[in-house]
Amino acid sequence: MIRWLFSKTIREAVAMRKHVHRWFCAQRDLLSPQALGAVTLAMNALQAEIDEAKPNQGRIRIKMEELEFAANKWLKPYPNAAWRENVEVLLVAIAVAMGIRTFFIQPFKIPTGSMQPTLYGVTSTPDFGPVFNDIGAGLLDRAKIQAGIDDQLKRQAAVKIPPIQERILNWFRGISYVHFVAPADGVVDQIDKPWPPAFFSIYQHIEFGGTWYTIWFPPDYGEELLEVRAGFYYPLRDGENINLLKGRVFHKGEDVIKLRVHAGDHLFVDRLTYNFRQPRRGEIVVFDTHDIARLPPDQQNTFYIKRLVGLGGETLSLKQDYEVENVPRMGTVPVGHLVVDGQPLSASTPHFANLYAFADVRLGQKKLAYRPDHYYGHGMLEALAPGESFPVETNHYFVMGDNTFNSSDSRYWGDFSSDHVIGKSFFVYWPITKRFGWENQ
Repeated sequence: MIRWLFSKTIREAVAMRKHVHRWFCAQRDLLSPQALGAVTLAMNALQAEIDEAKPNQGRIRIKMEELEFAANKWLKPYPNAAWRENVEVLLVAIAVAMGIRTFFIQPFKIPTGSMQPTLYGVTSTPDFGPVFNDIGAGLLDRAKIQAGIDDQLKRQAAVKIPPIQERILNWFRGISYVHFVAPADGVVDQIDKPWPPAFFSIYQHIEFGGTWYTIWFPPDYGEELLEVRAGFYYPLRDGENINLLKGRVFHKGEDVIKLRVHAGDHLFVDRLTYNFRQPRRGEIVVFDTHDIARLPPDQQNTFYIKRLVGLGGETLSLKQDYEVENVPRMGTVPVGHLVVDGQPLSASTPHFANLYAFADVRLGQKKLAYRPDHYYGHGMLEALAPGESFPVETNHYFVMGDNTFNSSDSRYWGDFSSDHVIGKSFFVYWPITKRFGWENQ
């Protein structure tokens, strides 16, 4: 090994012999006995020189030339040999990567805010999500909806696009921007999905005034398209459209899209640990949603990330601590701490310390004012509403999101089979924020 490190000749000889040996093995069944003997003899002679206690570089060079001559004479050349070797290396690399992804760690990104403030999903300024939610809930108060739109338009106007140097630094913190200015008078016709539809997209196309334009390095929108985040469609239940941007004529030089996006946390999922032990209460688990009957059909073939709170055979309930006022679309909501088989959990329970020890959680306090992205306790809703309890089936799990008022979880659609779990949250690798690392568990 030491000689290999310090001798270029030995490194070249080892690489050459390895290459010829691979070529030789691939053609062994096609070669004549004479060819097999000649190539084998040349390879062994080179290896013997490499293994000498005091190798002579001159003799090694001679044996390399003899091996090259034998290989060229007896082995059949492949067309496009360089391309074949590069493709072979690429395929091996892909196979190794897929093996790591399948059995060890898998990258995952948080698209929504259901685990905030522990793990963050995609957020943006402006964010027309509340307007969508009001419309989806059947709210037809035009004045309230328009007030929400006007508020987000003010936030859009207040977005400052920094110089390129600052934008590059912000990217490492997960902050990116979209700014598209009308090149002429016109309307937005359509917007394509970002490409590639993976972790870091390279470009996205927008058609404006009949001409396609390219937005380079669009932000990470999780599962939502730019047109949703930018607020292009707001269908009301009576079939009308608010037409905030769709169909609106923009004048030359006017901002069509002006958006600041905070990317969702990107993390590695540990797929190895649960092969040796069962998941534990309080761990943040990733699971697939197929066959969870009470989920909407479009959410039954995806992955969710939630905190595991209930194990098979247990009975869960929530003991009320106080109420939170002015929760959007909910009003006043009671919140409480988890009770398992009659035993309450506390901040001393592993993986619940950061939750139950949260600074603003004061047991016995009557009411608190709602703040977005804030942990208050577990919302007493649906299956865990006041006075309700939930028996978890054997070999099933019950999960909840830390963002208790904005999480679709087992309170709404029940428990699920343990074989749906694929792994647990392991390491936040991007963006570089205070949540970077493995502390946010």
